[in-house]
Amino acid sequence: MKIRDIVSAIEAFAPVSVQEEWDNSGLIIGSPDDEARGVLVSFDCTEETVEEAVREGCNVIVTHHPLIFKGLKRIIPGDPVCDAVIKAVRAGVAVYAAHTSADKVRGGVSFAMAEKLGLREVEVLSPDADGNGLGVIGTLPEPLAAADFISFLKKAFGCSVVKASRLIDVPVARVALCGGSGAEFIPLAREKGAQAYVCADISYHNFFTPEGFMVADIGHFESEVKITEILFSELKKNFPNFAVRISTAMHNPVYYF
Repeated sequence: MKIRDIVSAIEAFAPVSVQEEWDNSGLIIGSPDDEARGVLVSFDCTEETVEEAVREGCNVIVTHHPLIFKGLKRIIPGDPVCDAVIKAVRAGVAVYAAHTSADKVRGGVSFAMAEKLGLREVEVLSPDADGNGLGVIGTLPEPLAAADFISFLKKAFGCSVVKASRLIDVPVARVALCGGSGAEFIPLAREKGAQAYVCADISYHNFFTPEGFMVADIGHFESEVKITEILFSELKKNFPNFAVRISTAMHNPVYYF
């Protein structure tokens, strides 16, 4: 099997054509014409990830976050991105990223978040002309008091802490979600009637919220990591007898003390 077959399977689920214009989803390192011997699925691609792939006999790494996101002017040892690039090239390991391509499709990152909360009547928060888009909005099975909703979030996403705005004094019924950095959609979540909006990387000033509306930051890794299981499932569905595994080395780079 060729690497292009792996790419085709991923892009049947998350086409690169839907990615945001600033993104770098797709094949980042390697040739689509090379033989694929095994695939390691990870959230990020680090030097440790490449070492794991080589150790497990995998010459393809599929990640959510692109290893190369912005242009590299030089590739020299000592920088985490450069170290991973050098190791991958030397080892002959191809690297593919399904980033906003997997964020925007139905069944992708935000829909996985909605599933964790059991949301009903889920729809895309910011749809494009094709019905794909960033974020989702839906309704909880039962309304929850704000404090109970925060506890529910922590349990659903495995969070040790949640950063939130002032708790509202009305039940949370309608919830908007966006995996990763999603503060830009706070106004849209309010406009569409959400009592709570959940994403990551919310800045200080966004925690000043009006009556009846709250925001919660559950962490970037916590909000998106489910995509590794989704990408793994897509590959196993297409290649049930091929060596595909989820990285055991991936971890959240953010620590709480």
